[in-house]
Amino acid sequence: MTDTKITDTTSRRDLLKLGTAGAVAAGAVLATAAGTTDALAYQGNMERAVSQLYGALASLRESTPDKGGHRVKAMNLVQQAITETQAGIEFAAEKFGD
Repeated sequence: MTDTKITDTTSRRDLLKLGTAGAVAAGAVLATAAGTTDALAYQGNMERAVSQLYGALASLRESTPDKGGHRVKAMNLVQQAITETQAGIEFAAEKFGD
């Protein structure tokens, strides 16, 4: 993009081009910065999620079984969520050394 000075006669189209280019550049910088710090951060949120999922699974197991199959389905989905969350933690550990 060429250097464009904003003057009294600058068209709205030129202003839009400048604004769009600036927003794209700023977004790229922010995304890069956020991506590197978040990816390298400790997986505390993921660890807490696993812990809470285990708590939910325990509560479901302790509840009365007569729920029309929904309790069992919920237990299976929570177990699936635990597996996926642990896989995410392991992925980050392998890729980023967490």
